[in-house]
Amino acid sequence: MSGGFGPPLALSDLVRAALSEDVGSGDVTTRATVPADLPGRARVIARARGVVAGTQAFVEVYRQVDPSVEVDLVAPDGTPVEPGDLVAGARGAFVSLLAAERVALNFLQRLSGIATLASKFVRAIEGTGATVVDTRKTTPGWRALEKAAVRAGGAANHRMGLYDAYLIKENHVAGAGGIAAALAAARRHDAPGLPVEIEVRSLEELDEALGSRDRPDRILCDNFSLEDLARAVERVRSAPHPPLVEASGGITLANARAVAATGVDWISVGGLTHSAPALDLSCLIEPA
Repeated sequence: MSGGFGPPLALSDLVRAALSEDVGSGDVTTRATVPADLPGRARVIARARGVVAGTQAFVEVYRQVDPSVEVDLVAPDGTPVEPGDLVAGARGAFVSLLAAERVALNFLQRLSGIATLASKFVRAIEGTGATVVDTRKTTPGWRALEKAAVRAGGAANHRMGLYDAYLIKENHVAGAGGIAAALAAARRHDAPGLPVEIEVRSLEELDEALGSRDRPDRILCDNFSLEDLARAVERVRSAPHPPLVEASGGITLANARAVAATGVDWISVGGLTHSAPALDLSCLIEPA
């Protein structure tokens, strides 16, 4: 699993872009209706059960809007919350709290939604020995944030990008001239120490990968039936120096435990980041 991050966009840049998009030249409604010197306090309340993530971005939004705003993170990343729980608070100029509200909530709701879905998958396979991992199916520019949210939910990260692991898929196999050729080429490449993984789509391709002189570190079984997945695990476990087995494709909360029960090591779920619903949070602001 990828433990570090490469060159994602800086959090400050993402927040700056989001504020520019939302606030633009200024909050005209607040300017017209709220005295500039009115102090206020904001409270973020959970409206649904979930797991909190994205607090670093939440704090950065307020910092950029008004560094004098004081933020209190009641529920740090990874904290489970119930409806009515206080997630965070902020004190400062009422106009600043209003200007930051939507962008701060957007980051917190989106990332908490990912953490919440990740935690559901983790609970679904609890006790099986398998690990839920994410994919590269992330919001452009948000990858580091979304993968951090996956970890906050108790799941793990796969590779960060195209640079920190070899993952040979069907198109690479086609370009290389076959499974054995692709594995040999990866092992000869000038990036020693990076894990080599190959995707297989059938038991026949699995046997070819296992029989290769250049054995992979991981084998990704893509869209296998449960029966074939169990057979794949059995074949891998009986091989010398067995690689890690990953299952992918069509995995949902409803079937995740059955997939895990086949004995796979990893279950990769693209939906953790591309389909997680935002956690329902609200921000209440009042004069202090």
